[in-house]
Amino acid sequence: MNSSTAPSPALRIAGIYPILYAFFDQDNRLQRAAMRRQVHAAILAGAPGIAVLGLATEVSKLSRAEREQVILWAMEDSAGALPLTVTVNGASVEAQRDLAHFAVAHGAQWLILQPPPLRAGDAPLPETFYFDFFAAVMEGLEVPVGIQNAPDYLGVGLSPERLEALAAQCPNFRLLKGEGPSIVLADTIARIGQRMPVLNGRGGMELLDNLRAGCAGMIVAPDCFDWQQRIYQAFMRGDEKQAEALYQQVLPTIVFVMQSLDTLICYGKRIAAWRMGFDVVYEREVKLRPSRFGLEAARRFADRLGPLSR
Repeated sequence: MNSSTAPSPALRIAGIYPILYAFFDQDNRLQRAAMRRQVHAAILAGAPGIAVLGLATEVSKLSRAEREQVILWAMEDSAGALPLTVTVNGASVEAQRDLAHFAVAHGAQWLILQPPPLRAGDAPLPETFYFDFFAAVMEGLEVPVGIQNAPDYLGVGLSPERLEALAAQCPNFRLLKGEGPSIVLADTIARIGQRMPVLNGRGGMELLDNLRAGCAGMIVAPDCFDWQQRIYQAFMRGDEKQAEALYQQVLPTIVFVMQSLDTLICYGKRIAAWRMGFDVVYEREVKLRPSRFGLEAARRFADRLGPLSR
């Protein structure tokens, strides 16, 4: 790849980005009104942008047509008010490039690539495979592109040294979504932080220490992103006392929903829905069913956080 394919550096990537949940109706179709409500809530809460098709969106359960629908609805509902990032998932370079081109053609301003999924029982391939895979997908894409480096959630990841080499080879590799402890992200930022913004996820766990380590922000599910955006803003204006006070209030919710990805989908989604004024109608292929105790706890957290910009 040569420098002529590098994207414009004008897009600023910083802050707390909500990544939309997938809500389904009683017929097991994407629930249009709920998907729209999330985007409007993000706009009203002052999100710097929105993201779609990540783990919180249950992307592995969505057909290609549904993935396209999520992208189109997000663009329609934001009406250009917020930049859109699309997580690109697929088993082959061709599949990822195809979805990436669709997303860019329909308004995505940046992309995040996931490594090809591992099949049950398969061991991760060498780092060189994933390096070459990402480089091939990025070739010629004229928007900033990142990767989701989440070995704890996806089973594979690149070392800071490989990330640095990938950035040197691919000028459009311009951001990283890490998923790991702040001490790990600090080492990664020390290696590549001058080249690109690094964001974490993990639902906002260690939010303040991630910011102290140099993270540009976070990509988190919508259930408490508005609180995290307020924490981010307080931290950035130098009011760490206020940031700490807000974080102490929201941290029990983060810990509750981030026990596992299944817990996030089961209870985090309900907290977000209740805060936006509706219920989860239907669940698709879930591994964790809500318990009475869990629902009582989730409702308590939702009430404590208050309405999500409605």
